[in-house]
This record gives sequence, structure tokens and C-alpha cells, in this order.
Amino acid sequence: MELLDKTDRRILSLIQTNARLTIQEIGQQINLSKTPVHERIKRLEREGVISQYVTLIDKKKVGNSLMVYCQVTLDKQTRDTFAGFDTAVRDLPEVLECNRVSGTFDYLLKIISRDMDAYNRFYQERLSVIPGMLHISSFFVMDEVKNSTVIPLTTDAAL
Repeated sequence: MELLDKTDRRILSLIQTNARLTIQEIGQQINLSKTPVHERIKRLEREGVISQYVTLIDKKKVGNSLMVYCQVTLDKQTRDTFAGFDTAVRDLPEVLECNRVSGTFDYLLKIISRDMDAYNRFYQERLSVIPGMLHISSFFVMDEVKNSTVIPLTTDAAL
């Protein structure tokens, strides 16, 4: 994949904040005609820079008001134990993000739930029973200060 030029970055910035913009609207904002904008977007899709288009939903308006971060420690730090956990956690729709991390625990999970009772059931019946689980520490979000899906596209090496 070749490096992104300034025009690619401008297109990506626009569609990250509003994926419903038409090719014509994007072209108007960056002073390009529809054809080169369309070709650039298709190239970015082919190269995997644009991996998917999604709709962002207000979690509280659909009844999921509790956000939880969990630190997970497994009983063994082996390839097989990690693979088993990875497979199990992918099947849990409540887990929005799962990252294997360095440090004093193995994984950081971002979990969404309707409320504390629902999270407690999820914790006891689905999360804590994953083979290899040693320890789970849960942290409950009290106030969401920032939540963004926008990836910074600066060319500044300092960032």
C-alpha cells in the first residue's frame, strides 16, 4: 500500500465524520470532480484503509446504559490459553473491544450492558466461566468524557 496523500487524508477525514456524504458532496468540499473522488475511495477500500461503513447508535437510547472495562488475567500465558480465550470472547456480543495487553494483566475488555443486574449475570454465567480465567477486575464508567471513532490523519511525525 502506498502512503496516503493530502487528498486521501481529506477524503478520509470527511467520511469518518459523516459516511453518508455523497461523492459529489465530498468533491465539492475538496475541489475535485466526482470521478477522481470515487476512484480514490474505491482504492482506499481495496487497500483496506477503509475497512467498513457502520452506523453509530446511542447506547442509552437502546437500553444499554452501563459501560464496563475489565482487566482479565489468565491462569497461564501460553499460546493455547490465549487462543482459547480469544475464540471465546469473540462470541460474546456484550464485549465491544478486547485487547491483549502488556503489564500486570493479560486483556482489557470494553463491555456494554443494560444495567448492573444484567452485567452481573453476564459476569457470572458467561465471562468468568471461560476456560483459563484466573482473575477479573471490573471498572464501571461513571461519566463518558470522550467517545470517538475518528482516527487522526495527521502527517505530523510528532503525533
